Amino acid sequence: MLGKLYLIPTTLGDNEPLEVMPISVKKVVEQIDYYVVENEKTARRFIKKIHPKKAQDSLQIMMLDKYAEEIETRSYLDICAEGISVGLLSEAGVPAVADPGATIVRLAHEKGIQVVPLVGPSSILMAMMSSGMNGQSFAFNGYLPIDAAKRKKTIKDLERLSKEKNQSQIFIETPYRNEKLFTDLKSTLTPSTLLCIAADITLSTEYIKTKHAKDWKQEQPDLHKRPAIFIIHKEY
Repeated sequence: MLGKLYLIPTTLGDNEPLEVMPISVKKVVEQIDYYVVENEKTARRFIKKIHPKKAQDSLQIMMLDKYAEEIETRSYLDICAEGISVGLLSEAGVPAVADPGATIVRLAHEKGIQVVPLVGPSSILMAMMSSGMNGQSFAFNGYLPIDAAKRKKTIKDLERLSKEKNQSQIFIETPYRNEKLFTDLKSTLTPSTLLCIAADITLSTEYIKTKHAKDWKQEQPDLHKRPAIFIIHKEY
């Protein structure tokens, strides 16, 4: 029998794992010693936090960072042929969504290995849930362009798409560029367009607000170096 690929969620910040995810995650971590991770240090810290008694020297860590070669990563699930299961850990939140782990999940399907997703916090879905926007139709667009002119054009394009399809548009930014993006949103969006900002989701500093673009001009939340999700929706 083949081993399985478990998609193991991690916390969105420095909080206790079992405050934001079910006991089933702990049970799986207790059983697995083979992991595919983006950052070994933070992965080991998470495993130790959720299961302090697990011996760190028993862990077999396979890296999936920007230096990982495809020819190497294609061997990461070979161990499943021996009936041994592998855990895929995201750097934050759920694996394979806005995360390089999708390549490993696709590899599992190619090899006929069962993929088992575990319940955990997704900043994208949690922001959408709490935005008050269209939960029946929404799209995640990843990162917007770094170039200011291209970024503003993309914002207008997404705003237009939102109106045409009645579809909420979700995107993210590198935390240290959040404030530049927020400035561009305020200057580019139509005054009546809804904008949700959701930062530090699940943390004690959690901040989630939805307002019309014109109303955000009177407010300047501190978004510097805080993980944040942005959602826009133009209704008319």
